[in-house]
Amino acid sequence: MEFVQRQATSKAPADWFTGDVWWDVIHAGQEPSRMRANLVRFAPGARTNWHSHVVGQTLHVVSGVALIGTRDGTVFEAHPGETVTCPPGEEHWHGATPDRFMEHIAMWEGKGDGTPETEWNEPVSDDQYNGPRTTSH
Repeated sequence: MEFVQRQATSKAPADWFTGDVWWDVIHAGQEPSRMRANLVRFAPGARTNWHSHVVGQTLHVVSGVALIGTRDGTVFEAHPGETVTCPPGEEHWHGATPDRFMEHIAMWEGKGDGTPETEWNEPVSDDQYNGPRTTSH
């Protein structure tokens, strides 16, 4: 057993996000592990760019309300304690509501063959971000 050395909180790259986003790396697996996990904190209105993950992604909401959008225009709301999975290759975005902070744990894997784990695309427009919302209930 090994305790993983804690890394400092870091600001997420502006090339991949709109607004202020910070993360703490929980786990950055070394071979043979391909697991990745970050605690991500979004300021009100902050969100990722459109992106996809080669092996998919799982998001577990810790606090606030997460908005998760898909290319068909659907914007889901996920609440604390809810977990959402995005299948491999599905383009999506996620972020905070305009009036509250949001934290989630983001979990994903790489393929282990050197292929990039995440493909980053264009920013989410205000119209896409402000689209009608639905919940899982």
